[in-house]
Amino acid sequence: MTDAPPSALTHLDSDGRARMVDVGGKDVTDRTATASARFLTRPDVVALVRADDLPKADVLATARIAGIQGAKRTSDLIPLCHPLDLSSVSVDFDFDESSIVVSATAKTRGRTGVEMEALTAVAIAGLTLHDMVKAVDPEAILDDLKLVEKTGGKRGHWTRNAVRAGTAAVLVASTAGAAGEREDTTGPLIAAWLSDQGYAVDSVRIVADADVASALDDLVASAPAVIVTTGGTGMSPTDRTPEATRRLLDRELPGVAEAIRAAGAAKTPTAALSRGLAGTSGGTVIVNLPGSRGGVADGLGVLDGLLDHLVAQIAGGGAHE
Repeated sequence: MTDAPPSALTHLDSDGRARMVDVGGKDVTDRTATASARFLTRPDVVALVRADDLPKADVLATARIAGIQGAKRTSDLIPLCHPLDLSSVSVDFDFDESSIVVSATAKTRGRTGVEMEALTAVAIAGLTLHDMVKAVDPEAILDDLKLVEKTGGKRGHWTRNAVRAGTAAVLVASTAGAAGEREDTTGPLIAAWLSDQGYAVDSVRIVADADVASALDDLVASAPAVIVTTGGTGMSPTDRTPEATRRLLDRELPGVAEAIRAAGAAKTPTAALSRGLAGTSGGTVIVNLPGSRGGVADGLGVLDGLLDHLVAQIAGGGAHE
């Protein structure tokens, strides 16, 4: 969130006091919103849920009903939300090896949107999953709660995965570089290479290792086609780039990450210690490169001729122009 004056936030008045927004002058339109979250647990627990074989039976049915009830009670749970006449609420579940993706879509016809109803449905369904599995996995995590898509109202159709084709961003993880104590030589190298490949580079952002996760969140939200990170992939206690990346990935590309490691290890055996990842978040490709200039050069060599093909595949067709 930017540092905006209180009056720029719609739920605050000019004196900074909480208020309910007056929507009386807004147009009545059909409005929908879809939200999602990821429930992280062990693979054996996912299998138990899919097979409906937990001591508390009907796990998914119970979580679905709870999510729908949560959407209907949103204005009771969140003080400044308007009570809405919901025309429908759906809650669905998808599975991978170690997580359950919870998604919900809410619909109404009215003067204000249903984003909070969709988000509340997902949150309550996810918390219900937590309650149902806590006896076998008390360490389960509900993560990555987010609005995915909305329609209706002033903004029309908005989607989180509306990737800006042909754009790229570079993130440098360097505590010393962010403090101005060390010159960054890897960020400009990556930016120049991306420009040569025909990408418009939004920025080269240098952050301390502790700030990698929030910076990566911001970059993913801006929806470039490509994000390349450098640094923070080793075994130092402060190296957290792979962890910050993994929680955002929908699909990993282990072959790309292994090829980058192999290219570096052919020259420097310690390159095998890099924990860098590659994968996609929505329609954005994210690749972690090492923090050294040589490691970056090796990684870019792997991406040369590969990145355009990957971006084109994700876009569903032709080559990048």
